[in-house]
Amino acid sequence: MSPTTRMTAREIARWKRKGRKIPVLTCYDFTMARILDRCRIPVLLVGDSLGQVILGYDATIPVSMEEMIHHTRAVTRARPYGLVVADMPFMSYQVSPEQAVASAGRLAQRGRADAVKLEGGERSCEAIRRIVAAGIPVMGHLGLTPQSILAFGGYGVRGRSGAEQERLRRDARRLEEAGCFAIVLESIPAPLAAEITSALAIPTIGIGAGPDCDGQVLVLYDMLGLFTEFEPRFVRRFLEGGALIENAVREYQDAVEQGVFPSAEHSYGVEKRPEPRGSEE
Repeated sequence: MSPTTRMTAREIARWKRKGRKIPVLTCYDFTMARILDRCRIPVLLVGDSLGQVILGYDATIPVSMEEMIHHTRAVTRARPYGLVVADMPFMSYQVSPEQAVASAGRLAQRGRADAVKLEGGERSCEAIRRIVAAGIPVMGHLGLTPQSILAFGGYGVRGRSGAEQERLRRDARRLEEAGCFAIVLESIPAPLAAEITSALAIPTIGIGAGPDCDGQVLVLYDMLGLFTEFEPRFVRRFLEGGALIENAVREYQDAVEQGVFPSAEHSYGVEKRPEPRGSEE
């Protein structure tokens, strides 16, 4: 791809055939989208995880379609190179395929998303087929599906039993047949994720699913150490960003309280005092 070409769902699928790993990060605003764009992250997921890390909800279920559109528009205004995938929020696609198509259309038209992501296996296949037929690429999501947390009763690993593993294998095949260009595998045993990845022609994106998926995704605020309310086992903090920001805030607070900020160089209409000259050798 040339430097000016934007990522597409088809190109992501080609990355698997080339054996090229796919780094994915969540993104919820313009400024972070610009930073991720400078890093050439190929997929930016506007996840409904924004409900917890941005909006302070205790789960993803309260996130509304309007909130998803709002944050998706903020990301797409950065016009990033990466494919912008927007999560379809709870109850925006479960009622009927017609509802699913309309909801996906809103995210694409108003949010300017390049693709949408929805949870569920065989039960979601007709909605996926209809959305794909409408011209909107779809990413699937299997394993731990946070929008089903009321039914699951917790955030534990999925696919421990033989029956559950077989269901995940079947659902992955069904999602591929329905037209998904990629599938997120969340919190399932690594050997199972490796098996599913090998069996599919489309890429798998792992989160808590081991190293053999075709790509990996993390919540940006987890990866940067900004969200510390809880930390899943699969999260690796690549930066202790929360501590760094806290230190900067304390420095600012001290500078204001001590009257050293703003200085002349940060003030309009105040002559900057010359620096004292040192003795010349």
